Amino acid sequence: MQLQERINAFVKLGDFLRQFSNQDISNAENIEFNDIFFDGFKHQLKIAQEHNGWFTLENIQFALKSWSDALTRENLNKWIKPYNIEEITPKQVAIIMAGNIPLVGFHDFLSVLITGHRVLVKQSSNDKHLLPFLVKYLEYVAPKFKGHIVFTEEKLEGFDAVIATGSDNTARYFEYYFKGKPSIIRNNRNSVAILSGHETTDDLKNLSEDIFRYYGLGCRNVSKIFVPKGYKFDSFFESIYHWNPIINKAKYANNYDYNKAVYLMSEFDMLENGFFMIKEDQSFASPISTLFYEYYENIDQLKNILEAKKEQIQCIVSKGFNENEIAFGATQKPQLWDYADDVDSIEFLLAI
Repeated sequence: MQLQERINAFVKLGDFLRQFSNQDISNAENIEFNDIFFDGFKHQLKIAQEHNGWFTLENIQFALKSWSDALTRENLNKWIKPYNIEEITPKQVAIIMAGNIPLVGFHDFLSVLITGHRVLVKQSSNDKHLLPFLVKYLEYVAPKFKGHIVFTEEKLEGFDAVIATGSDNTARYFEYYFKGKPSIIRNNRNSVAILSGHETTDDLKNLSEDIFRYYGLGCRNVSKIFVPKGYKFDSFFESIYHWNPIINKAKYANNYDYNKAVYLMSEFDMLENGFFMIKEDQSFASPISTLFYEYYENIDQLKNILEAKKEQIQCIVSKGFNENEIAFGATQKPQLWDYADDVDSIEFLLAI
């Protein structure tokens, strides 16, 4: 299967997904095999929501829009241009996927196939309904993919390399279990934001998207902010208040009530507004419905602290803090060339 054929297939998949990425799902014209797949995928969205209470239609559609925006011919060509992908010996690459947000393992899946390898997928039980259906669509628009994509719930066998994502505990298990194979092993990371105190209302509103999207379950979600000594949180709370309907979601509300009770019983100092809490804490990983914060007095000192802890950080959101920063509101809109943990998966796949 030629590279251009693989690109064409994913462009068509992007066109197919675009139909489901807006609030009003609508059947578009000139989408290949829509008569076979449109109603079926619409049903899969419903099943995914019923199976996982965190996968609301809004969040699923946000993920689908992100991928439909990414899977354009222009983006795919820009992404792969720096690499020599044509001269490759196909290998079997296993992917162990997380299930914290919808289609969270899709970038790894795409990377393996776009480089010409075969893929063996072990999905999380939390996110197992969307990708297999999309694979069927891919196999219709590009029949040569048949036999190159396999799903399994059994022990992984017969693979040449592995990309595995899990918790810190499972990552240690992965490192031991796959020590004889080329591998990318990912563990828990969190994202942070650096505030100067001069942010506009729009900046803070955009930051709220980084905090609340997917209920904060993604590694690209901001779970902690660093603020200057003496920072007043009034503007911050005012700017995030439009997210208050989130408390009407039962799973989120249960976490909010539980964490608030724990903090009150433990007599921890925290600020809250009826649907969200902020707590001063040195940790990076905050519970659902909670954001940790920490004061800083010196920017250079803060840069040194974050550099020393970079293995725990996925994204830094800020304005003028460093050259690798991400703009407010952009953490959940990564480009194809924005690699998790800054590990270039294409380079890895071309070297196995």
